[in-house]
Amino acid sequence: MEPDYWKVIEHMDSNSFRELMLTYGQDVWNFAFFLTKSHELADDISQDVFFQAYQKIGSFRGESSIRTWLFTIARNISVNHRRSAFIRKVILVAGVTRKGTHPSAETEMMNQTLSDDLWRVVMCLSVKFREILVLNIKYEMSQKEIADLLGLSEGTVKSRLSRARQKFSEAWKEEIEYERA
Repeated sequence: MEPDYWKVIEHMDSNSFRELMLTYGQDVWNFAFFLTKSHELADDISQDVFFQAYQKIGSFRGESSIRTWLFTIARNISVNHRRSAFIRKVILVAGVTRKGTHPSAETEMMNQTLSDDLWRVVMCLSVKFREILVLNIKYEMSQKEIADLLGLSEGTVKSRLSRARQKFSEAWKEEIEYERA
């Protein structure tokens, strides 16, 4: 659907809802996973996001993209889950995998190992740094879009992004040194 369509829709019909979920469902789930480190919570949050979007599509003002609006809902729901007592326990992450074509089994294994190692380091960062990196790198959002989504100034986003990259680099170096030892 055209991006402008979402700016004028007041009530969502089943076809529009299906299109919204097909277009943005995986991105919303991935973002929820990056925030929570839990497949189950990402499932629940994604479901809640689309339920709220269905109910509140009339409140979408079109000041941001529909994806940014959905990410804002996902972030708010994730924050509420993190604040709950049951989420304060330690959650282990098996790793994040990507789909794609692979030229050979050896190349596939090497790429997967590197990807798992990189994501493991990203997932060890604090939420505020992990969130900024994921939005910038994975979802290719601009600093302005991130600022709007997180309710921060662009300067704060720029600063956090710089610190997140620095913390990632330090953690990556430690990972490499640990593997060599």
